[in-house]
Amino acid sequence: MTFDATESDIEFKNRVESCDFPASDFSHRAHLRLAYLYLTENNTQESSERMRNTLNRFLIHNGVDPSKFHETLTKSWVLAVHHFMKKTGSSVSADDFIDKNPEMLDTNIMLTHYSAEVLFSDKARAEFVQPDRDPIPRHEESMSNEVTGYNALQ
Repeated sequence: MTFDATESDIEFKNRVESCDFPASDFSHRAHLRLAYLYLTENNTQESSERMRNTLNRFLIHNGVDPSKFHETLTKSWVLAVHHFMKKTGSSVSADDFIDKNPEMLDTNIMLTHYSAEVLFSDKARAEFVQPDRDPIPRHEESMSNEVTGYNALQ
């Protein structure tokens, strides 16, 4: 499996991490793109931690109440992106990956795994809560990097 990142992908990640990306452009697709990029370099746990840290810093920098951050949604989407990466096999960029998996663009997909009561609870916002409906598929991960063949394309 090879999951590549373009120069544009790397620039995007750097801009988000440095809070130099317009908050108004940080859409669901941008969240997916960032999760993909983190997963090309890290396992799901490390990717979830990087997403949490980056998103919290991004919220604070943009004057958004940090309580808006949602731990369960963030980790669940990292797990979902990882699942789709395992299904996809390879991609030449984050956009290529997302285009191959358009079902990820459905922001309501997590409601197939969680009831609204559980997903939108204060507990789920503050800490990761396991799905109460259908489990999110998980795959074995290596200790160093679960996605092999990462390349930054120039």
